[in-house]
Amino acid sequence: MPAFDFDHPPERAGSDSSKWRKYAGRDIIPMWVSDMDFAAPPAVIEALRQRIDHGVFGYADPGPEHIEAVIEGIQRDHHWQIDKDWLVWLPGMVTGLNLACRAVGEPGDDVFTATPIYPPFLAAPGFSDRTLSTAPLQLSQNRWQWDWDAVRAALSPRTRLFMLCNPHNPVGRVFSREELTHIAALCEQHDIAICSDEIHCGLVLDPALTHTPIATLDEAIAQRTITLMAPSKTWNIPGLYCTLAIIPNAALRRRFTHAMRGIVPHVGVLGLTAAAAAYRHGTPWRRALIDYLRINRDLTLSHLNALGLPTAPIEATYLAWIDCRHLPDPVALFEHHGVGLSDGKDFGAPGFVRLNFGCPRHRLQEALSRMAHAVQSRHPSK
Repeated sequence: MPAFDFDHPPERAGSDSSKWRKYAGRDIIPMWVSDMDFAAPPAVIEALRQRIDHGVFGYADPGPEHIEAVIEGIQRDHHWQIDKDWLVWLPGMVTGLNLACRAVGEPGDDVFTATPIYPPFLAAPGFSDRTLSTAPLQLSQNRWQWDWDAVRAALSPRTRLFMLCNPHNPVGRVFSREELTHIAALCEQHDIAICSDEIHCGLVLDPALTHTPIATLDEAIAQRTITLMAPSKTWNIPGLYCTLAIIPNAALRRRFTHAMRGIVPHVGVLGLTAAAAAYRHGTPWRRALIDYLRINRDLTLSHLNALGLPTAPIEATYLAWIDCRHLPDPVALFEHHGVGLSDGKDFGAPGFVRLNFGCPRHRLQEALSRMAHAVQSRHPSK
């Protein structure tokens, strides 16, 4: 396997990085927004270089080279044979979430999701004049689990859309086939469409687990599902804005594309180029990244749990979901000690924080050391 250097990434401080500019001029390590500090795969950078050398950046449509790379990559990585007609190309995952809310049901209908959850899930229904309903995931035997009674209680006769995140952001679960089958059965029973955000599907860290797209359970479920995938998290190219909505049902796909009219731009030429290169040539880099992230994950879990900051096992993603409910204002506390984390209240779970360990190991170790000082400042005897 080629050697990829994750220990010495490009310097982002002082750049246009949203992640780093948040704390510009302050000695705070940014570990909040979910992009990694690593350079993109060399194969992606070379493809972009060649495209830039062409010198023309006009309007573009996905061509056979882009479509075939996506289809082949999803088949290879997730054993899902998709059809090119199912693909709707989007400039972002959040766009897809909002379009799903607009495409399914009518104003006043309900949209369900489970908390904690990536914040745009909580906002999208309201932007579409839908009503959000939720049920909390439960931590049981040190693993985040579905509370099926709470889910059923949250569904109403007006629930039209079930918004799923798998692998889950922020709790890091890879939901099992059994869990997905249970969701599918509920949606069939209540005639509910599914929007499944699977943007972290290429970053399963637990070698005993595999990602199962919910649309692959059977044809009936595929026909009621909008699956959102992207190369952005797996290959760390979120700023190039290329996302895929995979919608086998033609009528649902028409409603989805109808909702796009006049407000959703095309994917740019560099996003198309990067996506094709990532899916076609990015596997060696992805495998090396996963090996690196596994060590970062293990380091993170061992330090946090030893500090009395309970963090359940992380099966996928580069995100740790940390229980800080015993600390007053944990985000402010950790910022005061030089670590910038995401606030759990934005995910529907006040008292938790989310940590992004997609960074060089020396930076992670420094951040964990600062977090230890923060906790010790509250409990000097420890």
